[in-house]
Amino acid sequence: MKQQPAAGHLAALLTIIIWGTTFISTKVLLTSFQPVEILFFRFVLGFFALLAACPRRLKSASLIQELTFAGAGLCGVCLYYLMENIALTYTMASNVGVIISVAPFFTALLSHWFLHQEERLRPGFFLGFAVAMAGIALISFNGAALQLNPVGDLLALLAALLWACYSILTRKISAYNYPTILTTRRIFFYGVLFMVPALFFFDFRLDLFRFADPVCLLNILFLGLGASALCFVTWNFAVRSLGAVRTSTYIYMVPVITLIASVLILHEPFTWMTGAGMLMTLAGLVLSEQKPRGKQAQT
Repeated sequence: MKQQPAAGHLAALLTIIIWGTTFISTKVLLTSFQPVEILFFRFVLGFFALLAACPRRLKSASLIQELTFAGAGLCGVCLYYLMENIALTYTMASNVGVIISVAPFFTALLSHWFLHQEERLRPGFFLGFAVAMAGIALISFNGAALQLNPVGDLLALLAALLWACYSILTRKISAYNYPTILTTRRIFFYGVLFMVPALFFFDFRLDLFRFADPVCLLNILFLGLGASALCFVTWNFAVRSLGAVRTSTYIYMVPVITLIASVLILHEPFTWMTGAGMLMTLAGLVLSEQKPRGKQAQT
């Protein structure tokens, strides 16, 4: 049964609001954990949370379906986060924030090539993309000079492409009509499985006693239960309801939510450039979400 678009928009918005605030928890945890440790613990916790929420076993119908789950776990859970975190060690966070926001553009291209019967390129999408990217650039740089770093910037661009691949794969998975919690849990399983070899190349320590600190425990619970278990379910639900392209445009709002959180929680300054950037980013989102009048009349 086709999901209601309103529910899909609400799911995407909830996801982005939570993802936009995860940087605070991540910054707190980085005082005691390596980036790869945070990723591993949050997705393991997310996996078991989804297992507890729905203990049923998902039985895929074919090898192709299982490979699609594995591809989604590799792209959206393992490689995307690893590339993003490694990029942050080479280039500025503002660079990564802007480049990652190119993901909707990659999603549109991949959808055009692989989901051409469902997802079509529209002029309004590209206009919205240009306006949103200009707004995100204002928010991210806010008067600072752009400093390019080929290695870090390319890794961030690769991360954006990987997220686009994840969006396409989850759109394929939605066509299997399995419960969203079960498909998300299967994706997490493969994501964690592919992440295990990477642990040997980084300074990974199991050391669960670090969670005796209530601050560490609460923040990893937020990342594992909220930003991972809940948000990946709601994001995949949104993709199933709205399509890969329309859902991906909500990524434009991540810098806006991050900015609002930084002002309210960390008391960072709010300038006219960030205000203008917020308005442009939201305008770009609205433009990208617009459908042709003829298509609106048919829905």
